[in-house]
Amino acid sequence: MLKQTSMLSARIPEVLDMRLNALTEKTHRSKGYLVRKALEQYLEDAEDLADAVASYEEHLKSGKKGYTLEDMKKRYDI
Repeated sequence: MLKQTSMLSARIPEVLDMRLNALTEKTHRSKGYLVRKALEQYLEDAEDLADAVASYEEHLKSGKKGYTLEDMKKRYDI
């Protein structure tokens, strides 16, 4: 089964290109591979952050009481 791919072109600062080139030499991976992996990781992190922010905003709207880390430490004698 072939995976569908799309072509993406982006301008990056020369310093990032130099770092990317150096990493391709060290890892013997292509620029495309490294950029894909970096983008996948960034998107996962950004999606997790967006979900966390949405959950926090929902919690604030609910009016429910929250607990600080210090509250929990005292409660469980940590």
